[in-house]
Amino acid sequence: MSDDQKKQLGAILWAIADKLSLFLKYLSDKYEEAVKNMLKKDYDEIENEAVKNNNDSYIEELKKIIVKHSKTVPLSKLNLNEDEKDKEKIKKARENWIDDYTKMLSSNTLQPIILWYIKNLDNIDLFEKEIRRKIHYVIKPQYLWRNIYELAKTQNEELLNTLVSGFKHIENESFERINLYSEKLGRSYTERNKLISSIITEIADGISQFSNDTDILGDAYEYLIAQFAAGSGKKAGEFYTPQPVSTILSRIVVLDCQDPSKGKKTKINNIFDFACGSGSLLINVRKQFKEDNFGQIYGQEKNITTYNLARMNMILHGVKDSEFTIFHGDSLLNEWNILSEMNPAKKKLFDVVVANPPFSYRWQPKEDMENDFRFKDYGLAPKSAADFAFLLHGFHFLSNEGTMAIILPHGVLFRGGSEEKIRTKLLQDGNIDAVIGLPSNLFAFTGIPVCILVLKKCKKFDDVLIINASNEFIKGKRQNILSDEHIDKIVDTYQYRKEDNKKYSRRVSMKEIEKNGYNLNISRYVNTSDEEEIINIDEVIGELESIELEIKNAKLKHNSFLKELGLKELP
Repeated sequence: MSDDQKKQLGAILWAIADKLSLFLKYLSDKYEEAVKNMLKKDYDEIENEAVKNNNDSYIEELKKIIVKHSKTVPLSKLNLNEDEKDKEKIKKARENWIDDYTKMLSSNTLQPIILWYIKNLDNIDLFEKEIRRKIHYVIKPQYLWRNIYELAKTQNEELLNTLVSGFKHIENESFERINLYSEKLGRSYTERNKLISSIITEIADGISQFSNDTDILGDAYEYLIAQFAAGSGKKAGEFYTPQPVSTILSRIVVLDCQDPSKGKKTKINNIFDFACGSGSLLINVRKQFKEDNFGQIYGQEKNITTYNLARMNMILHGVKDSEFTIFHGDSLLNEWNILSEMNPAKKKLFDVVVANPPFSYRWQPKEDMENDFRFKDYGLAPKSAADFAFLLHGFHFLSNEGTMAIILPHGVLFRGGSEEKIRTKLLQDGNIDAVIGLPSNLFAFTGIPVCILVLKKCKKFDDVLIINASNEFIKGKRQNILSDEHIDKIVDTYQYRKEDNKKYSRRVSMKEIEKNGYNLNISRYVNTSDEEEIINIDEVIGELESIELEIKNAKLKHNSFLKELGLKELP
């Protein structure tokens, strides 16, 4: 998908994204594709029958089939006990069952999946079980996008109720609530129904020109998240890592741990982001590998809305729900049970750890946290800034052959107190592999410059690579931008551990870092400012004496003219 296509599709979607979710269409398309693949020739036959008999009289016959079948439905499928005696309750349950299946025909347009469902009412449970095994979710035919669109085209009065039920159906799959009964969409049901009808037709017309390819829809979703982050200020921007920064981290962590110059690792078993936001970092790392060489994705996110964004982002990028686990919980409190194992033999470890945690987050560590297994060897980060608390959390779960890359504010490089103690121990233990300084104003929520710390538990080199990329960017209206060339230069410098005449990068010895009190302030080691010109004092004195002599001679000549004119001479 080209950049122009991304922008074109993104612009269409962005214009309507605040009113309706793209997610339903994506799930619907994938569901219909799975049904076709499973039914094969049966689907072709049912599709031909649907086209041939797409008329009111045939649809009425199908409704009669539903009514007739309802009399044979076991009470257990009606959510009643088999020994139920209440005739009114049974009658009501059968009427509700009829209503549920009849609603599939509300659009008065016969669709293949709906026709198959009605003709196979006894086999639906088995069919949905098999579908769920293949794609891990089920959508009832009446909630599929094709049916929703047919209701919207005719402004059918059942549209809004069907949509609400459909999103509730998806919500039961653990995704975010969407309130279509909100008065912001209209004061009355009729007004809301009319507005939603126009929105759906706008969506359908706008994206019909694009394919349903996973990468395209995934990229479009990423575009929407980026636009939302850029346009919604500080609070919204914190859950999204700009793509260029995400790409730098992703390309670095997949390199060989001991010797990055050898290129990518052959395989990554698992990856962890403990402050995953919308999940873009995890997805970017996954894109660096073929699916066969990439294992399980683990993410954690405290904010429930952002947690749901991450899960949707995974599925829209074609990651099966069996391939990722996103946990809703607080990383600093280590609320995830799988990370609480005290037995070293059973401890969860990750080949790759990436993170873009909240910068200088104020936290309230509990009294006993000094003995927490993540912090006890280092000490606690100050309440004013949890940066090192986040770092130590992720670092604890890094495998011996793994690489961790984390985005943090520059303060972690030079602040004193407890942070200095943590930084010193990490340096003395040889765990900090590289420091990469980035330009300011790359993020939507802050204009401060940030850095990337690369950490390892068993690194090969006994120095620290320091890269100062702060001056290399493209000036943007809202945010500064890193071009592909800027990204390549950073990654290439890291991969081959290049040194650039102290202007861009240096391999700094531990002896020099120790001499500087374990202060990693980048400008101490790599300074991009122009060097001061060395001044030859003797030459300057000679020039001043020459100038003084010229002034003296000029004044003598000038006074001779004044004397001839009878005017007062200069002193």
